[in-house]
Amino acid sequence: MKSHAKAVVIGGGVVGCSVLYHLAKAGWTDVMLIERSELTSGSSWHAAGGFHTLNGDPNVAKLQAYTVQLYKELEEISGQSCSLHLTGGVMLADTPERMDFLRLAHAKGRYLSMDTELITPSEAKAMFPLMDETNFVGAMWDPVEGHLDPSGTTHAYAKAAKTLGAEIVLRNPVIELAQEADGTWNVVTKNGTVKAEHVVNCGGLWAREVGRMVGVELPLLAMEHMYLLTEPMPEVEEFNARTGREMVGVLDFKGEIYTRQERNGVLLGTYEKACKPWSPVNTPWDFGHELLQPDLDRIAPSLEIGFKHFPGIEKAGIKQIINGPFTFAPDGNPLVGPVQGLTNFWCACAVMAGFSQGGGVGLALSNWMVNGDPGFDVWGMDVARFGEWASLRYTNAKVRENYSRRFSIRFPNEELPAARPAQTTPLYDVMVRDNKAVMGDSWGLETPLWFAPKGTEAKDVVSFHRSNDFEHIGAEVRATRERVGVTEIANFAKYEVAGTGAEEFLNRLMTNRMPKTGRIVLTPMLNEFGKLIGDFTIAKADDDRFMVWGSSAAQKYHMRWFEKHLPNDRSVRIIRFDQTLVGLSIAGPRSRDLLQKLVDVDVSNAAFKFMDFREMAVAGAPCMVNRISYTGDLGYEIWMEPAYQRLVYEAIKREGAEFGIVDFGMRALLSMRLEKNFPTWFRELRPIYGPFEGAMDRFIKLEKNDFIGREAAAKEQADGSKLRRVSFTVDALDADVTGDEPIWAKVNGQDFGTVGEPHGYGAPRFDADGKDVRGSQAATDASAVRGIHDGEWSVVGWVTSGGYAHFVEKSMAQGYVPAALSEDASDGMFEIEILGHRRPARIAVEPPFDPLGEKMRG
Repeated sequence: MKSHAKAVVIGGGVVGCSVLYHLAKAGWTDVMLIERSELTSGSSWHAAGGFHTLNGDPNVAKLQAYTVQLYKELEEISGQSCSLHLTGGVMLADTPERMDFLRLAHAKGRYLSMDTELITPSEAKAMFPLMDETNFVGAMWDPVEGHLDPSGTTHAYAKAAKTLGAEIVLRNPVIELAQEADGTWNVVTKNGTVKAEHVVNCGGLWAREVGRMVGVELPLLAMEHMYLLTEPMPEVEEFNARTGREMVGVLDFKGEIYTRQERNGVLLGTYEKACKPWSPVNTPWDFGHELLQPDLDRIAPSLEIGFKHFPGIEKAGIKQIINGPFTFAPDGNPLVGPVQGLTNFWCACAVMAGFSQGGGVGLALSNWMVNGDPGFDVWGMDVARFGEWASLRYTNAKVRENYSRRFSIRFPNEELPAARPAQTTPLYDVMVRDNKAVMGDSWGLETPLWFAPKGTEAKDVVSFHRSNDFEHIGAEVRATRERVGVTEIANFAKYEVAGTGAEEFLNRLMTNRMPKTGRIVLTPMLNEFGKLIGDFTIAKADDDRFMVWGSSAAQKYHMRWFEKHLPNDRSVRIIRFDQTLVGLSIAGPRSRDLLQKLVDVDVSNAAFKFMDFREMAVAGAPCMVNRISYTGDLGYEIWMEPAYQRLVYEAIKREGAEFGIVDFGMRALLSMRLEKNFPTWFRELRPIYGPFEGAMDRFIKLEKNDFIGREAAAKEQADGSKLRRVSFTVDALDADVTGDEPIWAKVNGQDFGTVGEPHGYGAPRFDADGKDVRGSQAATDASAVRGIHDGEWSVVGWVTSGGYAHFVEKSMAQGYVPAALSEDASDGMFEIEILGHRRPARIAVEPPFDPLGEKMRG
């Protein structure tokens, strides 16, 4: 074993071997993988080995597509077979709601260049004759699904990495991690110490314990997962003989099961409601190639439905039951990236779908380590997406919920209850008990979504269509626009950046000029490649002190970036307030009149102008006040310590009564921002977009100084953006866009380039006689699909967010289209697909509400 390495990867499962391979492929050949036992000793060896490309996050789906493409390359490099079975797969819907979900997934696949197809239950039965099609209303076919040999695939990654110069050390547990003052890591193992510049935690079942070696409690938990293998089945053998091919994989939402052919029988696995954690506090180090005791009673309800839906399986004998632990994060996606607060300590863990995601995780992490950027939008997997509230108990509750809902639909307006409330403001009881607020989870914080009037139940009816909150959100919006409203804004991120180097530091990070004392600016933040990684409101409170507001969900993400760029001379200090600073916003034409009644200073338009910042007493409480509002109306943000929030809120409601004040929630706020064409972070503004693509032109001051990303931004401006963010009004019916819907344009065959990422080699879809029924649409190579075409129409872009704009009474959407089409506001040019139906849409060049911005400035 070497004594020094550029990077040490801890853990020899499929993810660790993928990371090792990709690091070596990227040129870091001085890398080492250290495994406590043998390769695949954790979860990899007993995995069912299935893979698929569909994911709720389209950016994760792209990385899953890459993983599937990679397997042939691995086999060629390593000489090791992955035993790849590219069978294709079918998702079955037993209700209209589940069919709506499949329509959304199919539509999302259009701009990802995925060759999915909505099919009938009878067509599904032709591919999987063990099912009873009368239990279902429809299905979706995905050609890029299948299964492989977990052990062979893991060893293929390992052999390919060794071919490129990487080293693998087995039977050598890591027992300690310690960092020197220069940032070098001492990786202490049973057989000696390795000094490494970087450490990657791919510990799998033991990733939590590896994190604890450096003082980090990672939010992951292992769950027991069962699948069974049947005896040989004559129906399977007959189908194979007749068609010359293997049965497809099938996912049954109602039964919470997945099934596929395994040799001449069937593999059937469940994500049962009565799920069971494994080792919820500590993972035993001596656990190895072992299985857990099966418990058929626990999965009996799923099996009962499964046998009803697939009567052919019920008659088969059970050959073996596999019960083994797999790790999950609270939301089911991996934990990937650098850990905030540590130097060169990386994670690639909680990858429960290792054979769907392992290749993409390895690629993204190696890009990140070698080039400083993952090369993809990996927010859905970034370890920084969880805050300190994601404690051990929170994680255990949330993982159990996620596991039990693995095959459940998540509706756009559905808030999940496990581990809540985690964080509350001093107004929580007032909002829930007195105001009948329906609460949502905003980065662990309870936040009002909408308010139920007297006589109305404070509860969401979950749906893909407009729901029971629709009229009440509309009432909140109209009252705010016509009079005045108040809402909590504690769910913003809040920072103080201070010190003699504060202004220079912020000027280096941000694209806009820093404000004068008492003034505010809005500014994006770019990475070195000129992509959007932040969007902030910054006020200059004093000569060497700035207040900064941003997205709450990105607090650790942004702190990681801030810390990376802090000057070494200690001239800058950053305080992240989180919930030690809370806020209220008042907005609407009477909001100035209301504020004047609460303060003892002049807040007239002449004395307190738009984009001003002041520290003043509000209702006698020390506060900071911004003359700005995300509603796009006249409004103010009022910030205070939690001890004063109740005092200020009660005064606002008391003094605002004469103006007809209302409480409004987050959904009303987001409705109002649509009317102003305002973007929102993580939807419109993400690290895959440049600032000019994102239509942030007026906030990019290329002449001000050499800020991070300036050169790339200048090149984007000079070359012209390929994409452009636009707003649409949509002729919707009873459902509005929620995000990720395809945008169609009448382009008469014009080619605007690849809409989605290259999706990968496909598999034909056969009927019962073995004939390919997809005809010319079969995709059998790794070339990208150049859009999706339908006569004169083509998919040219995708929706990032949207909903109903209640004051202007329009359904609206924001999204990205080719720049050449971004100013075409003509009728009949665009359509947006909503739940399988294409609806006319028109670009809104100007905001429908107050296009000149007179109300917020007046």
